[in-house]
Amino acid sequence: MNTFLWVLQIILAVIYIVSGVMKVTRPKMKLEPQMGFVEDFSSRSVKLIGTAEVLGALGLVLPAATGVATVLTPLAATGLVILMAGAIVVHRRRGESAAAVVPAVLLVLSLVVAIGRFGPYPL
Repeated sequence: MNTFLWVLQIILAVIYIVSGVMKVTRPKMKLEPQMGFVEDFSSRSVKLIGTAEVLGALGLVLPAATGVATVLTPLAATGLVILMAGAIVVHRRRGESAAAVVPAVLLVLSLVVAIGRFGPYPL
């Protein structure tokens, strides 16, 4: 199970880093065609969301890999669960039920990491 959690953490970290870096580095106008939700947020808010994703991704891997402050790994996963819950709410309010599927899957996978690392498989 520990190996499964590690693989899941790495996969999630890659997904969140790619998504977060895109939000942080690209102007809001360039994100709109592929991420319609950015219309509802200021440019600063989009960059803040991207920053939270990048920091959460780093928190999934770095504390566990270094053995320093390992409690940050399940806390990062919990933060990403909260972030994805917000993403689901935003997509549902916009009437984008299909777009809410990806955040829902990421929420569940992040929740698995949080439960696994807080519970029976701590680092």
